[in-house]
Amino acid sequence: MDRVFFEQLELHEAKYNLDVGSGTHAEQTGKMLIGIEKVLMKEKPDIALVEGDTNTVLAGALAAVKLGVKVGHVEAGLRSYDRGMPEEINRVLADHCSDLLFAPTEKAKAILLGEGIAEDKVFVTGNTIVDAVNQNLKLAERKTLVLNNLGLEKNCFFLATVHRQENVDNKKRFRGILKGLEMVEAKFCLPIVYPVHPRARKQLEAFRISLEGLTLVEPLDYLSFLRLESQAKLVLTDSGGVQEEACVLKVPCVTLRHNTERPETLDVGSNVLAGVDPDGIVEKAEQMLDVKGDWLNPFGDGRAGARITGILKDEFD
Repeated sequence: MDRVFFEQLELHEAKYNLDVGSGTHAEQTGKMLIGIEKVLMKEKPDIALVEGDTNTVLAGALAAVKLGVKVGHVEAGLRSYDRGMPEEINRVLADHCSDLLFAPTEKAKAILLGEGIAEDKVFVTGNTIVDAVNQNLKLAERKTLVLNNLGLEKNCFFLATVHRQENVDNKKRFRGILKGLEMVEAKFCLPIVYPVHPRARKQLEAFRISLEGLTLVEPLDYLSFLRLESQAKLVLTDSGGVQEEACVLKVPCVTLRHNTERPETLDVGSNVLAGVDPDGIVEKAEQMLDVKGDWLNPFGDGRAGARITGILKDEFD
């Protein structure tokens, strides 16, 4: 699924490809630890930057710190306080391995300081997701025909994503979320476009779940998804990144979880937690449809990348 990012955004080819593939958390993390360690020993960098909360982030941070290489964590300080989420473990461990912590907001910085991390290691930079949205939204408008291809018009459809392990691997939770989406579509008479992640597709088949009414599509490339997201009337998601993107794009969001590591979206009113109960999802969708996209973006001005590189130059000059 990552191939399209290199092609669409005209990125340089990766110098190394570990070819880890899918597997259990232990298999993925172990293979990446071995591969990343070899790369770091060869390249001898001053610092290893890791971004986000994936298994790659944990493996990269651990491999670097064990070799005495400094670690910089981009998107530091995010917390859902739900240890049932694998990503939460990755975030916490990466933060506490890091020498430089690039927090997207003052709230994220306060969380880090509250966990005993020294203030001189923490920098509030904004989030690079704002940089990415600002840089690529015009490109998405020019390069994608996804609205025409799906027969959609601006503000006349909802966009949904459901892919998190704790949701799609739990039959009851997954059924509840999907039932809620079906009820939302029936109540408001607008199509819900649901790009189905491979993990979710696998579980739909394993649980023998049949869906009525939802517009299921294959996973979308980044620019097509960004275009859909920017034109949707409402976004329903269990993704942290999508919560942020919707906030930046001024599109109301309903989060299909009981918690979020992006509380800033709740504070400004761009997002609401709905849980996984069908009736709750319908209730929160109705609530957010009355919200105007006039909130202030809490994630920065789109210059996070420049700030981070500036800090690195100061630190390693």
